[in-house]
Amino acid sequence: MDVVDSLYDQHQFLMQQFLSLPFALLFYFLAKHGYLTLIYRYLFVCVGGCVLAVVTMGIYSLLLFASTFVFILLVYSNGPTSIHAWVFGIQMWWQTFWHLIIQYSEYYLHEPVSIRLFQAVSCLMLITQRMTSFSMDLQEKLLVVPGNAWPQGKSWLSLLPLVSYILNFTTLLGGPLCSYSQFVSFIAGVSPAPNPLVIDSLKVMLVLLLEWFKYCLVYVMKNSPYDPSNSGIIWSITWVCSLGVVLRIQYYSHWRISECLNNAAGLGVRANLSVERPNWSSNSDGDFWTIETSSRISKVARQWNATTSSWLRRLVYARCRAAPLFMTFAFSAWWHGLHPGHLVGFLAWAAAVKADHHIHRYTHPRLSSTWTKGLYTCFSWINTQMILTCVVVAVEFRDMSGLRLLSVTYLGLFPLLNIILLFIFTLKNYVLRSPFEHL
Repeated sequence: MDVVDSLYDQHQFLMQQFLSLPFALLFYFLAKHGYLTLIYRYLFVCVGGCVLAVVTMGIYSLLLFASTFVFILLVYSNGPTSIHAWVFGIQMWWQTFWHLIIQYSEYYLHEPVSIRLFQAVSCLMLITQRMTSFSMDLQEKLLVVPGNAWPQGKSWLSLLPLVSYILNFTTLLGGPLCSYSQFVSFIAGVSPAPNPLVIDSLKVMLVLLLEWFKYCLVYVMKNSPYDPSNSGIIWSITWVCSLGVVLRIQYYSHWRISECLNNAAGLGVRANLSVERPNWSSNSDGDFWTIETSSRISKVARQWNATTSSWLRRLVYARCRAAPLFMTFAFSAWWHGLHPGHLVGFLAWAAAVKADHHIHRYTHPRLSSTWTKGLYTCFSWINTQMILTCVVVAVEFRDMSGLRLLSVTYLGLFPLLNIILLFIFTLKNYVLRSPFEHL
């Protein structure tokens, strides 16, 4: 199948981040030994980000530079109370415009879209996270607009930390989201960080192991392809589940190499050597073992791409009064590009999370023995794996082909069952209310 063939083309994104590792280690070495002053540290990560953008995205790197330029103008021309609305509105409009350009080329013109454009829009999504995180900090008075930290006559330098935060080469192509204040404190105090070479080597080995396992799984799938006319139900579900594992491994590898790149520069580590060993995963997007062994889809939703989940909770969930859960997942579909697979996948995920809360609240108090609790955990884990597979396939395929694959293999029955259970629980709660609450 074409989708299996395309899985071999995903390594270039990992390679681009892997090739950035020596520069991150160079930054750590120069900063630790005092060869970089504070200004030159900001210049290093900023210029590194600009060069990386031009090399990987070509002409489409202008999307990022234009967005950064407009963001700086907004920050220095608006007050703390209004800045977030302007940043959010303009950045989402700019990002959505390019998502629609991609959809127009794919669905209307039926033309292939440049991989550089895909990567530029993907980086634009990450920049949206950092910009809105900064604007929310200003709105909530967690920080002030940088401007007085430099001597008179060098006021232009006040722009440098903010531009470096947006275009930081360690997080430009992917990586866990950190706040502006965390970034500034990291740049100022990078020298006390412990040597990252050993931990980075271990994380690179883990990425290679994941990629080797993915390669073996893809090889088996290619030599035993799924045939809708001849394959049985069990093999169909097994094949699609294997595809879901392959797609999830891509996420795990990207998260780990992004975390590794940040660690190489000294970011994402909490070092208190007098008390305990350094925590090199203090700023991480997720751990594959934790996610794969989870038996509740609601916990997976919080652990999957963890820093993005926290950003969505702060940006949408905490600010919505009506149906915050569904609004959060709907916004996530918008942020990802509003493809048909995104809409169906994220809304089905939201329904499954809501159903999981109801099922756990209803079932858990009624489990009296260890055997019944173990059986419930087993069935819950299977349901979580099936839901996660459906969501990943729908989102990664983007168009209707992923939804058709889920329907013909009957795997789509799992999210449908969760939606039915959610409807039953919602109807039951409505009926049990006091008659006066309906008025």
